[in-house]
Amino acid sequence: MNRRPPTKHGLARVLSKRGVCSRTQAAQWIGEGRVTLSGRTIRDPEFPTPVDSDAIAIDGKPLAKRAPIHLMLNKPRGLVTTTADERGRDTVYRCFEGADLGWIAPVGRLDKASEGLLLFSNDPEWAARIADPQRGPDKTYHVQANAMPEPAQLSAMIAGVDAGGEHLSAKSARLLRTGEKNAWLEIVLDEGRNRQIRRLLAAFDIEVLRLVRVAIGDLALGELPKGQWRRLTAEEAASLSPL
Repeated sequence: MNRRPPTKHGLARVLSKRGVCSRTQAAQWIGEGRVTLSGRTIRDPEFPTPVDSDAIAIDGKPLAKRAPIHLMLNKPRGLVTTTADERGRDTVYRCFEGADLGWIAPVGRLDKASEGLLLFSNDPEWAARIADPQRGPDKTYHVQANAMPEPAQLSAMIAGVDAGGEHLSAKSARLLRTGEKNAWLEIVLDEGRNRQIRRLLAAFDIEVLRLVRVAIGDLALGELPKGQWRRLTAEEAASLSPL
């Protein structure tokens, strides 16, 4: 029986897929001559490399296999979802200071003004399955709006509107509770477009006052305190990203 040749990708991508660092960081290390393959210094980030190669070393240290990390964070409002911000703003990584987790990346993102459930992992393949618009889990948000939408408007949000050259819609939209001048809505999305909920409600002249992601699939934010994180159980991680 003929064995299939090992799957190969560019060296920078292999380091990213192995959860060592981001692809951008890997390309920088490779360019600096810090990465070797079978003792040979490789300076081409696209150099074809077997994904499971045990001959990769960084700064002379063999690349160890890292256990997968899957985390959930209750993101506070005011933090940006990036590793470093060119404007010097606080990022979500402030919440992990001192944890010694190694390289982890956000799975999707929440904008600066949004809060709630945000996933992190060192496993790009797991993250990609969650982010897949066809197969990924739904995302549930609680939204404080500066108006009380009529039932017809909620139905129209589900039907969708064209805004900025895109068709924006919600999988479901319902009223949770109302006050004198505003209301809380529950909106479920089955896709992730930039500022999707804010743009969708703006099409109905409704302003978002607060936006909190409360669930991804069956994983609920629950009572996790703001700014705190926890590891997912193996069962939670598997349910979010089935093979």
